[in-house]
Amino acid sequence: MAESNSITAPNTDGREPLIELRDIYKIYQMGDEAVHANDGVSLTIYRGEFVAIVGKSGSGKSTLMNIIGALDVPTSGEYYLGGEDVSDMADDELAEIRNKMIGFIFQQYNLLPKLNLLENVELPLLYAGVPAAERKERALASLERVGLKEKWKNMPSQLSGGQQQRVSIARALAGSPSLILADEPTGALDSKTSREVLNFLKQLNEEGNTIVMITHDSSIALEAKRVVRVHDGKINFDGDVNDYAAIL
Repeated sequence: MAESNSITAPNTDGREPLIELRDIYKIYQMGDEAVHANDGVSLTIYRGEFVAIVGKSGSGKSTLMNIIGALDVPTSGEYYLGGEDVSDMADDELAEIRNKMIGFIFQQYNLLPKLNLLENVELPLLYAGVPAAERKERALASLERVGLKEKWKNMPSQLSGGQQQRVSIARALAGSPSLILADEPTGALDSKTSREVLNFLKQLNEEGNTIVMITHDSSIALEAKRVVRVHDGKINFDGDVNDYAAIL
């Protein structure tokens, strides 16, 4: 793979920043060695973008995802999500931010096997204190968006992998989040089902949703509109997907 030494600034089209990372470091102490998982990362993602963060195992992309997803805080640097500084929030504050602003889509779906589809999709709304009747209405509407409303009584084990991932997407959408964060969303799926899920993410983006997708696979990253490549804890490419395709 060709390496790029220049960082291409994305075309913002006057859009409002949703994610602003400023000189982010995440340092882990491994014995006598300080490991810089993120090493001075600065990144701005605007509302309505579809961005893929790509990198090999050990590149620092998962650490960056955890910071963007308010699952962890940086050792130093600033992180603003929707204009709010979340850089050094306590765990309970981070949990509130996650529930209020972020919808997660995971590689392994993370559906609770003892709950039916409706109950799984309702979970973030339950944590947010949404009344029962409104929870059910919003969860059913979310399942309808992914084509699974008629199966709301089914258990996750009764669905295919692709259907389970669509339930995961419905759950992410139920709380009307500012950001959809997809961690290797096709990693457990066959190629045909992966294509269906990627097409659905594209559709959500066309509807105005901001999507950040984490992947190790450059062919998957090419489905986004903008690619950010992480290597050794640093960003070594940030630009339009067509420019990224040209250097592969």
